[in-house]
Amino acid sequence: MNITHRWLSIVEGCLLVALGLHILNAAGLLISGTAGIGMILGKFTDLSFGQLFFILNMPFYILAWRALGKSFAWRTFVSISLLSGLSELMRFYIHLTIDPILSGILGGMLVGFGLIILFRHNASLGGLNILAVYLERRFGFHAGKTTLIADLGVLVAAITVLDLSHLLYSLLAFLLLSSVVGRYHRPPKWAQVPKANEASS
Repeated sequence: MNITHRWLSIVEGCLLVALGLHILNAAGLLISGTAGIGMILGKFTDLSFGQLFFILNMPFYILAWRALGKSFAWRTFVSISLLSGLSELMRFYIHLTIDPILSGILGGMLVGFGLIILFRHNASLGGLNILAVYLERRFGFHAGKTTLIADLGVLVAAITVLDLSHLLYSLLAFLLLSSVVGRYHRPPKWAQVPKANEASS
């Protein structure tokens, strides 16, 4: 694959995710994955979201480097940096008011499509996304299922910081994100589980 094409796709994936997260944040909805965990922990500590997100991702960087390869770990690091920068730009320059139902629909779908692009180009946004790709590559467990299970866990934890209506709207975003990944994501060759005769050779 052309290197320019790969990195352009990664930038586009990060842009979609950043926009989706910005839309969710505008309505006060929960961010999925490791970012959601960071947002919840931010309610109980003096650390910023950026600091928490970096700390939470550290063990997953090690997992990516050892189990998924240096290229995957490097692209993931770049993707996280891009997402952080794009999120900051949107926070300063894009101000919007949006109905929470529409926010959940658009935000969940945009994040889902952005993750698909990153998965297909051997990258992720760290944390639970790395775990999802690792489980798919190592055991053939679909990334969409891992994402759904992880996000439901985050949603349960969010009971401590969100009211019922925002929990329900966040659940809508989670379900749409998982649905998009589950229907459109196809494991690329680098993520496929080797066949029995290939593994023994």
